[in-house]
Amino acid sequence: MGASIEPDGDGRLLRFSIRLDRGIGVAVGAGVVLALTGAFGTDIIPLWGRLAYWVSLILAGAMWANLCGRLIERIIDPDERPWLTVIALSAATAALVVVMVWLVTGLVFENRIYPVRRLMDFVSPVLVITVAISAINVFLNRPPPVQTHAGASGTAPARFLERLTPKLRGATLRAVQAEDHYLRLHTDRGSDLILMRLSDAVAEMEGLEGARTHRSWWVARDAVREVKRGDGRATLTLEGGVVAPVSRRYARALREAGWY
Repeated sequence: MGASIEPDGDGRLLRFSIRLDRGIGVAVGAGVVLALTGAFGTDIIPLWGRLAYWVSLILAGAMWANLCGRLIERIIDPDERPWLTVIALSAATAALVVVMVWLVTGLVFENRIYPVRRLMDFVSPVLVITVAISAINVFLNRPPPVQTHAGASGTAPARFLERLTPKLRGATLRAVQAEDHYLRLHTDRGSDLILMRLSDAVAEMEGLEGARTHRSWWVARDAVREVKRGDGRATLTLEGGVVAPVSRRYARALREAGWY
């Protein structure tokens, strides 16, 4: 099965997730607050020094956290277990950040590298900050519970259908599945890949009747042929045999919308 790689609507190629954009914003905001308040005894240096110290450290930590988050999401579903995600992300991030803070703090405040035994002095403050920022990012980046797009008669076709690859043009869209930076389009003529974020795709689906069933899935309602439930979870078997998961975050809203 071939894969077609297309730029998104703005003509831009592979780009960082919006999660990184938000993470940087949260990091800068947290750094400014910590600098202004002189947190953890840093008020002994001028404000400009505190700003440089806190913002640079937390930005570096945010970049590392973004990489950790990408790996953790392959193991833990943030929609299903947000707090477990926060704990795992905080632990993974703090492991490196503690060393970084130990090294930078010694150089900034005493113009020397602290003895290794001082590493433990930084574990608690780093964990406090890391847990707080991780929780903000995990919950900030959770998508809305359900986005349905029932089309009214006479409305124009959904803009997203224009993104179907040449071999799928004119096909009936059954589901859209996120795979890293790409979307796999499931149709009655097979599947193919395009380069796009699922959140951007959903924004172009007005005119199609469907819903998010999982952070990585959008499903057309007419494509659902069977619903299986068990252990608090559900799966939707679509026409053609594709099976789409339903996460707990979306299950209640889908039930209330009459999907099952």
